[in-house]
Amino acid sequence: MTTHATIIGAGLGGLVLARVLHVHGIPATVYEGEASPTARTQGGMLDIHDYNGQLALKAADLMDEFDGIILEGRQAMRFLDPDGNVLFDQPDDGTGGRPEVQRAELRRILLDSLPDGTVQWGRKVTGVRALGEGRHEVAFADGSTVTTNLLVGADGAWSRVRPLLSDATPEYVGRSFVETYLFDVDTRHPATARAVGGGSFGTVDPGRDGAWIGAHRESGATIHAYITLSKPREWLDGIDFTDSGAAAARIAAEFDGWAPELTALITDADTAPVLRPLHSLPTGHRWDRVPGVTLVGDAAHLSIPDGEGANLALQDGAELGQALAAHPDDIEAALAEYERVMLPRSAAAAAEAVATNNATPAELLELLTREKAAS
Repeated sequence: MTTHATIIGAGLGGLVLARVLHVHGIPATVYEGEASPTARTQGGMLDIHDYNGQLALKAADLMDEFDGIILEGRQAMRFLDPDGNVLFDQPDDGTGGRPEVQRAELRRILLDSLPDGTVQWGRKVTGVRALGEGRHEVAFADGSTVTTNLLVGADGAWSRVRPLLSDATPEYVGRSFVETYLFDVDTRHPATARAVGGGSFGTVDPGRDGAWIGAHRESGATIHAYITLSKPREWLDGIDFTDSGAAAARIAAEFDGWAPELTALITDADTAPVLRPLHSLPTGHRWDRVPGVTLVGDAAHLSIPDGEGANLALQDGAELGQALAAHPDDIEAALAEYERVMLPRSAAAAAEAVATNNATPAELLELLTREKAAS
């Protein structure tokens, strides 16, 4: 195949696409706006599923490397009520199909698997335009441009490539995360460490559907907490997050009366609270085939978080790479084959994410209890 793939975005979807193409001898360049792989933190834990994310890593011939970054014991799951009583507790017995890894480590093994120069750092895209006959020009902030007949937008929620295919833009879903970290928890925050346990953790308050606290035990003795608030943007805009103490106090007030080992995930955090408003594209987002361009991951199907986003991005990237390898002389056939499968799959996943997020905490707890009993 003489075509050179131009991939915008060095997230998981773009990198696994580049890797699968490399495995099949197809050249690619990934353009990333960030200055380096360490320009910002890469998020927390990811559970990589055996029915999509792991299949993508197998296609990328990276399962040995993946096995080496799995954090043992992190598939444990527990739920507590606001008083700190355990409602659900499932240990990690090593048989689960969703091993947990750090996102940064997964990105590292993908980057390490690519030839030097594949990822071009500090190349921020400012615009993309169609030139006709499946060719596109990508413009960068440094004034340079590239022209390609195979363009892939792997550039996330606010994709610069998406407008070539769709007028859709992400909208706020009425819910936000506030993230905090606690370090050296077994020594410095022992009560909270005991409450969270060794894996993932959540609170359930049957009478309170709009706010809850979740957390992951990450590598070492670190807890990464996600405080979920169902609030309008105006309410969130009224919090001064530059004043971390005041912001933490305002958020903790939403959990007045909860056990101190739970609210400590807010009030005793070792980092300032960081607001993460949640956005999604319309459920079932799709587009008509446009020659020479397609999307993967959040650029294609951003939805409410439910544990599938990273896995779907990996699956998208791997399947697109495999389609291109199967049609080395026909880009359009490859893109059509990829989108024919990806679009309905992502629509179904987005609908399921909406249903999961609309369930009350009590309904989710009941579902987990039934699944545990069935297993």
